[in-house]
Amino acid sequence: MAIYFIRHGIDDEGYRGGWSQRGLVVEGYRQAERLGRYLKENQSSFNITRILSSDLQRAIDTANEISKELRLPIERSQCWRETNNGVIAGMPHEIANERYPGLYFSVLRMDERFPGGESPQEFFTRIRESFSKLCNEIESTDPTGNVIVVTHGGVINVIYHILKGLTWTNKSTHFPTSYTSIHKIEYHVAKWVVTTENLTEHISSDQAAGMAN
Repeated sequence: MAIYFIRHGIDDEGYRGGWSQRGLVVEGYRQAERLGRYLKENQSSFNITRILSSDLQRAIDTANEISKELRLPIERSQCWRETNNGVIAGMPHEIANERYPGLYFSVLRMDERFPGGESPQEFFTRIRESFSKLCNEIESTDPTGNVIVVTHGGVINVIYHILKGLTWTNKSTHFPTSYTSIHKIEYHVAKWVVTTENLTEHISSDQAAGMAN
């Protein structure tokens, strides 16, 4: 049994992310399209039977492209959202810097909340509990198919730290999580382990084919 964590496609990087409901830009849609085709073409290997997704728009836009190709419904959930950055969610960087100078995730204390949002510790706890619940659910049902979770870079980094036994803080080094990258974890000998990190074959192979034509 396996879970494939997938980061959403590229959105407009001129705005603060977090709980922003801004969707993908054109390039992000293209990335998600290529990802959907790649998963369909390799479905015999991936054997995806379920799609979960953060309910933030950039994740839903990405999940929609996968759903269209695999013909599977999307289960939306707030559990897989990025950090709740409160009042600055979706705000242009220039405005956020004017109104809340120096307000970034990495400078918060672990117990310090974004105005109107959550603290790094609350974010970590939410993801740890969501991940544990999903793993327990899959283990108890023992499915023959595998699960996709479309989510965000920060979420995937927390999961990496959990599985690798590393202490996570909002100042921890990030593992690579490219847009629409695939991160596979599998259940081996009574525990979940990372077996594929930051797979972007669907992007690189598509670009290589384009250069050859």
